[in-house]
Amino acid sequence: MSKKPASDTETRATSEHAPDLRLWLRTLACTNLIENHIRSRLRAEFDITLPRFDLMAQLERSPQGLKMGELSKRMMVTGGNVTGITDQLVAEKLVVREDSPKDRRAYIVKLTPEGRRSFRKMAEAHETWVVDLFAGMDEKQRSQLYDLLAVLKASASKVATKK
Repeated sequence: MSKKPASDTETRATSEHAPDLRLWLRTLACTNLIENHIRSRLRAEFDITLPRFDLMAQLERSPQGLKMGELSKRMMVTGGNVTGITDQLVAEKLVVREDSPKDRRAYIVKLTPEGRRSFRKMAEAHETWVVDLFAGMDEKQRSQLYDLLAVLKASASKVATKK
């Protein structure tokens, strides 16, 4: 028994809409499908949310730890959100919060050894899920899409930074 596909952002577009709008909606639909799949798998297999996984990923890339403000900037969320996520991960002994040696008002957040082990398992699974999601494309198609998205990113960045 096959499930009926859920409607997505792309269903809003019709042939009467500008091609650029339809392209944007298709890109958004793909992003949402992939992100929702990753969210669901993280929750089901590791009982963790995507924001908590993302925070751990930032810390894994910075073994010396990061200040809360830097985490907030990198994750593009408010300081309050980072504090809440960090509190949860501290309670689970996956991260520690230490006083900053250079700034008495700041904390440095680091993965614990258990957090590092836990993140490695999640990251391996995450990579497999992403590979599976792109499996319907051959290497040439993936490479072309990657190159085309780089052009789009540069174009959008140029327009977005004009004020």
